[in-house]
Amino acid sequence: MIIYIIMAIIAYCIGSVNFSVIFSKKFAGFDVREKGSGNAGTTNMLRSVGKKAAAITLICDILKGVVAIGIAILLGNIPDMNKELLVQIAGVAVILGHTFPVFFGFKGGKGVATSLGVLLLSNWQIGLICLVFALVLMVLTRMVSVGSCGAAVLFPVLTLIMADNKCYTILSEEKSGTVYFIYSVILAIIVLFNHRENIKRLLNGTENKISFNK
Repeated sequence: MIIYIIMAIIAYCIGSVNFSVIFSKKFAGFDVREKGSGNAGTTNMLRSVGKKAAAITLICDILKGVVAIGIAILLGNIPDMNKELLVQIAGVAVILGHTFPVFFGFKGGKGVATSLGVLLLSNWQIGLICLVFALVLMVLTRMVSVGSCGAAVLFPVLTLIMADNKCYTILSEEKSGTVYFIYSVILAIIVLFNHRENIKRLLNGTENKISFNK
């Protein structure tokens, strides 16, 4: 039991390292949460600080998910450890850490980039499909929130569609498909909850759009 608790704490602390706040202060001299939408994420970094800072933030936030799941996989190789449970604990904890960072007053980002890192390492097939789907929606609508929410909804759907294709390669239990579906729903709910204000603006037709020309 202690290993699972330690994994949760480690993943949460990794998620709590908010690179958008760190880089906005370094590159622009202000906290990105005080500008634009007030969100500590890549999109607000792009609008408030610039492309370079946004790109670095995006990469670092993705790596948070990768590192957390990587540690879970390594710990899962310990005898009698449930690798599946460790991966799921790490995935949920690192995203919650990004959303509610203990080091930055529990006010963080929406967890999309970190979720991508989690997906790419725990299930690269589904991760890539969700990434491409999100990018297509973003290009078509010019709204990041549409792509993010669309990918979040697609994730559980894909776990059902691909359940018989042996896509849960890092998981150890025979019933991985069912358990992984529940896990995917939890992650999707977290991302959608974090986008609740965006969803309201989408329904009202007032959601902000991004320009690919700038």
